[in-house]
Amino acid sequence: MKPSKQQSQEPSGEDSQSLEFKQGLCEVEQALVALKERYEQIENDYTLQSELKQRSEDLRKSKLPEMKAELKYIQQQLEVLEINLESRLLNWRSFKDPFWQVIRFSGLGVIIGWLLKSFAS
Repeated sequence: MKPSKQQSQEPSGEDSQSLEFKQGLCEVEQALVALKERYEQIENDYTLQSELKQRSEDLRKSKLPEMKAELKYIQQQLEVLEINLESRLLNWRSFKDPFWQVIRFSGLGVIIGWLLKSFAS
């Protein structure tokens, strides 16, 4: 027996669940890759930061005028790294899901509270 055109075009319950699972799995894999990349970038920035701090300390001991320009450049790089590290740890994506869950569930709590109050009155 051949399946009718209507049956073959509409995904069955199992197919849609499988598709949703695969999509969710892909999203988790992408999030994991992004997390690994962010972690590697943070590790590299910490390493570079410690190297620049060490170099800065070495240059502070030197009194040569050309070293002062390099010291200023290193201090600027350290400031950029600190900002980069702070922004890597705090971004909108890390707050997006919890934010919307708080909004949804607190709104739901208010609605349930109003309903309970109206029934109790």
